[in-house]
Amino acid sequence: MNIALIAHDKKKDDIVKLATAYKDVLAKHRLFATGTTGGRIIDATGLDIHRFKSGPLGGDQQIGAYISDNKIDMVCFIRDPLTPQAHEPDISALLRLCDVYEIPLATNMSSAEMLLRGLDAGFLDWRNVAKESDRDELNF
Repeated sequence: MNIALIAHDKKKDDIVKLATAYKDVLAKHRLFATGTTGGRIIDATGLDIHRFKSGPLGGDQQIGAYISDNKIDMVCFIRDPLTPQAHEPDISALLRLCDVYEIPLATNMSSAEMLLRGLDAGFLDWRNVAKESDRDELNF
């Protein structure tokens, strides 16, 4: 599975704790993250993570493009709902794309933990079927 990890500034410590707690689960998958978040997780865990640009500099849009190309299977985006974000339209677009393409999305620690536990238990294997059917449609 391809997993995107994103966190607002005030939530970066939380996503690092999450990645540390679920390091063994995450290590089995391909990881993607926005710039600063990815750097913080790499420093704390040593996980291999493809880093996009920082969210405000287009990283959210880069991950959104991967979602629309069916290259992301799950998103853990630990959001700060109490602090205004200058790039809120990009964030809204990313969340909308998760809904459009039926990508499992966690926006807080408790839902992220549930998704990661479900991933480890095989509850997200349907994504492999979804990707195969997309390939079939493209090959007519």
